[in-house]
This record gives sequence, structure tokens and C-alpha cells, in this order.
Amino acid sequence: MGTVTPFPQPPGRPAQIGFERLELNRILDLYGRMVAAGHWRDYAIDLGREAAVFSCYRRTAERPEFRIEKRPALRNKQGMWALVGEQGAVVKRGHELGPVLAPVERRLMKLVEE
Repeated sequence: MGTVTPFPQPPGRPAQIGFERLELNRILDLYGRMVAAGHWRDYAIDLGREAAVFSCYRRTAERPEFRIEKRPALRNKQGMWALVGEQGAVVKRGHELGPVLAPVERRLMKLVEE
């Protein structure tokens, strides 16, 4: 049997950015509560070389209402987490996931009160 040789990768740079288990649990918990409130119906996860993106949709055929982006290259600058709105504007950016998700949490509280 032959020897398997992996493709060479640049040193120090991962081939793909992904979410850690605790991060994904936090995001999916929020997603589940928004689904239970009847606001979101679908999601998509995009894992690339530059960023990991979790997109939340009201309907399947639309643009995502929110995108939660993790960009480790911005860790030492503006923060690696960003909440991007439907029009592509950054709603919130930060170093921690919790405060970045706060605008969506507040929207969920308004949906539940109604």
C-alpha cells in the first residue's frame, strides 16, 4: 500500500477557520430561541480560510438577516467577532462573543414580550 502525503500548507496559517464547541453552542442556543419565537427559519455555516460565518435567515430564499463572523486575523485589532446586518453593515464588533450577540438578544426579548 502507498504512502499518503498531505498537501503542503503555509506554516502558522490554518487551512480552515471554524467555531469552537462553546462558541457554536452559544450561537445555536440563540438560534433555537429565535426559531421558537417564530422569527428565524433557516441557517447556514460557511467555514473558510479567512473567516467562519454563521448566517441566520427569516426565510430560506432571502439574504441572511444577521451574519455572525469570526475573523481571527482581527483578534489584536478590532476584535475577531462581528455581527453583520442584512445590508452588510457591521452592527457590533468585539473581542468576546457575548456582547456581540447582545443586539439580537435584545430583539429576542422584544419578540417574547409581544
